[in-house]
Amino acid sequence: MTEISLMALMERFRKSFQEIRDNVETLTALDAKTGDGDHGVTMVRIVDKAESAMNDKGYGDFPALFKAMGFGAMSAGGGSAGPLMGQFFLGLALGIPANPDAMTVSDVAKFLEAGYQGMFKFSKANVGDRTMMDALKPGVDALRSFAGDDVNEALAAAAEAAEKGAKATENMLAKFGRARNLGENVLGSADPGATSWSYLFKGLCK
Repeated sequence: MTEISLMALMERFRKSFQEIRDNVETLTALDAKTGDGDHGVTMVRIVDKAESAMNDKGYGDFPALFKAMGFGAMSAGGGSAGPLMGQFFLGLALGIPANPDAMTVSDVAKFLEAGYQGMFKFSKANVGDRTMMDALKPGVDALRSFAGDDVNEALAAAAEAAEKGAKATENMLAKFGRARNLGENVLGSADPGATSWSYLFKGLCK
């Protein structure tokens, strides 16, 4: 498949949101080791808010949709995850392609990179800091560097990169959030935020 519509891609986000719900216990267990154990529940609230916005707004006005998804995520509470995800959705509004009915691999990469940039401006975290960025940025980078023109294959490559990025956080010290106070005690356990993004990319392949 060499093209995908933005409408179809947003339907895949619903699969991403379901991946979060299906893995809430894993996310909760990871966060219990390095945080306060609420990341899984918070992420479920975030994706529920985002999907509610999709249901309310539909796909007729994408800028309004992404804005509603962003502010919905921000209202979910639970620390930094809501604001971070909110900025991601708000950033997507800046990446809407010229032809939303026929997005190429390059269009999809630019679209998701706009979301990443929105989150980065708020977070300032880089790969290696043990945050969501350790899965999100590798996933986006994999899309940007994908050499073929098959959208499904490109998204699969992004999901693989995001999963590897999340796995790599097992060997990282935390530089942000409550986990930064735990020092080497975080080693051996993956960052829950990065793991969430590995699930989100996995859903985009479905």
